[in-house]
Amino acid sequence: MLIAADKFKGSLTAVEVAEHVTAGLRRVVPGLDVAAVPVADGGDGTTAAALAAGFTRHEARVTGPTGEPVTATFALREDGTAVVEMAEASGLQHLPKGVFAPLTATTYGTGELLLAALDAGATSIVFGVGGSATTDGGAGMLVALGARLLDADGAPVGPGGGGLRELVTADLSGLDPRLAGTEIVLASDVDNPLTGPKGAPAVYGPQKGASEEDVAVLDAALAHYAEVLERAVGPKAAEHALAPGAGAAGGIGYGALVGLDAAFRPGIDVMLDVLGFAPALARATFVITGEGSLDEQTLHGKAPAGVAAAARAAGIDVVAVCGRLQLPQEALATAGIQRAYALTDLESDPARCMAEAGPLLERAAESLARDFLV
Repeated sequence: MLIAADKFKGSLTAVEVAEHVTAGLRRVVPGLDVAAVPVADGGDGTTAAALAAGFTRHEARVTGPTGEPVTATFALREDGTAVVEMAEASGLQHLPKGVFAPLTATTYGTGELLLAALDAGATSIVFGVGGSATTDGGAGMLVALGARLLDADGAPVGPGGGGLRELVTADLSGLDPRLAGTEIVLASDVDNPLTGPKGAPAVYGPQKGASEEDVAVLDAALAHYAEVLERAVGPKAAEHALAPGAGAAGGIGYGALVGLDAAFRPGIDVMLDVLGFAPALARATFVITGEGSLDEQTLHGKAPAGVAAAARAAGIDVVAVCGRLQLPQEALATAGIQRAYALTDLESDPARCMAEAGPLLERAAESLARDFLV
């Protein structure tokens, strides 16, 4: 049995999901051979998944999204591969008292975290983006890495996407020279462009506290940012603004594509490679995947869909566990998932369901074992 599940957001980490599923399975089939590869799709929880796979934990003190210092974690393997998760430095969880700052939240700390990974010896970086508090197009990140973004007076522009309205000159020549020799993979589960109806401000800005007026301001500011960068680095800046992944995490994807020469790949594909999923799958005869909510988003690049696709290609059966199930059986089947076991089927109260997720998941795993293993 191979358990390759993502976290249940707000209740269980991916490692804890695997532990509870294993406990439930073994109550029904004692001594069952179970392996676990906790997975993530590039969003929050990506660093934790890498650490569970044997990467070494590193910490750095960096600038949070509203300027306060925060402690951020990244993961590093002996071969020089690092996993850096932008939410560790610039995520929603670092907003003081949960107060949004849609126009001024900065990715500066993410740039500092990338520098820390380089200082620790990283030669290739999996850059997981998602869960951000920011919509600054990665401008703060680039400044932390050595870029200069200046207003008409030659002074640095203010933090956040709102500050980019005053941008007149961009100079990327001062970016840390080590970046040129570092392979950077932008790992994301979204393929939005930078601006427009499907861009970062319009689609994700409201989740970060942006009003309708704020969204318009941010969209115009990011479009202006792309124009200034085009004057600085050439046509690639305009091309990257339209590229899949440019709008990831408030446009930090764009900053990574233009400034760091990053290569965009679906986050789950990257993470399955990094976490050693293929060798584990080769030894498996049955796979259990899952996440907190199996819904329409799951089908668009989330971890369970990636796991199921890989298992189906190998001819291995897949079932899922989840907190709540919002997909019909036909959609599950299309994704390669035979059946899903939802905690809300055992406990209908959402608050209690999240509070008691561990024991409930063990009960769900017992049912799964009785249905498929005995």
